[in-house]
Amino acid sequence: MTKIIRTTTVPTSLKAFCSGILKHLKNEGFECVAISSPNTKAGEPSATGMSELEEYGRAEGVRTIAIPMERHISLVSDLKSLWRMYRVLRRERPDLVHSMTPKAGLMTMVAGWLARVPRRVHTFTGLVWPTSTGLKRRVLMTTDRITCACATHIIPEGEGVKSDLLNHHITRKPLKVLGYGNVKGIDMNFFDPADIEVPAHEGFTFVFVGRIVRDKGINELVAAFDRLHREHADTRLVLVGPSEDNLDPVSSATRSRIEQGDGIEAVGGQRDVRPFYAAADALVFPSYREGFPNVVIEAGAMGLPSIVTDINGSREIIIDGQNGVIVPSQDEDALYQAMKRFVEHPDEIAAMAANARPLIASRFEQGYVRQCLYDFYTEVLK
Repeated sequence: MTKIIRTTTVPTSLKAFCSGILKHLKNEGFECVAISSPNTKAGEPSATGMSELEEYGRAEGVRTIAIPMERHISLVSDLKSLWRMYRVLRRERPDLVHSMTPKAGLMTMVAGWLARVPRRVHTFTGLVWPTSTGLKRRVLMTTDRITCACATHIIPEGEGVKSDLLNHHITRKPLKVLGYGNVKGIDMNFFDPADIEVPAHEGFTFVFVGRIVRDKGINELVAAFDRLHREHADTRLVLVGPSEDNLDPVSSATRSRIEQGDGIEAVGGQRDVRPFYAAADALVFPSYREGFPNVVIEAGAMGLPSIVTDINGSREIIIDGQNGVIVPSQDEDALYQAMKRFVEHPDEIAAMAANARPLIASRFEQGYVRQCLYDFYTEVLK
């Protein structure tokens, strides 16, 4: 029986990227194993008494193997993780191992090369180093070069990631984007505006979904909205997502403006974001960097036009003028002008909204995205 092993650094990523995939492969006759850290909190059991990884394995009906991995650079811990990964791969002898997320990619590809796993696949869902500087940037680029050197197949999540890998000489190996990009796909039945009651509201509502941090463009977004709100007092901005003040905080001026709440509503993290899409007229997503942002896909599936920055992923989902508008990254004035355009040209924005859901369905529907992956596995396992 052909054996496939999937690895991520933490089980949350397995849930996000691989839910349903291993179950499908198992039903098709493959033996599947999932490897990750036991939990995001030092292996503490959940309310069910199982680790987060064990819960994922039960949901998918596959075996799981716990290998603790640190998300950040930690030489001693990383060497221990590498040794454990090597021993597991030597014992399991998979036909194919497929990693995602940076640390799991480095550990899995190096260990897979040492263990002589015949097919070693890594997917780059995003790159951190393009927006890093100094020593950190050099270290991150070096680890990605090692990952690529040890892999037999490299999958960039989108054309932007592919270009960065090639243009910065991370690898010279052939790179293949599956389908139109994206590794998850979207359940169009779940993200269906027809199933969500839309509350009545006046004026124009923008929604942002994501972490409330600097590199998501929150400083520029709040400043741009502040200018817009002075001219159009009936506009609203809803911020959906958690703040991470200890990692990448927004400026004190931005924090103060959000807390004032004049036209801005911060609702924190939400388990179900669909009602917030349904209550909005447009998504605004001014992030500095992404791999392939699911938020933009979700909003499009819910029929929202989007304002996004000219970065990897976002510019592959939004066709400028058709289902949204693309503006330069970290440009407050360009963001303000785009938001003003959305408010003052309702007919133009209505046409973009009409295009939003059909375009997402044609390129990123979950079944299509997954079939691209299954076809890839069939090809490389021949």
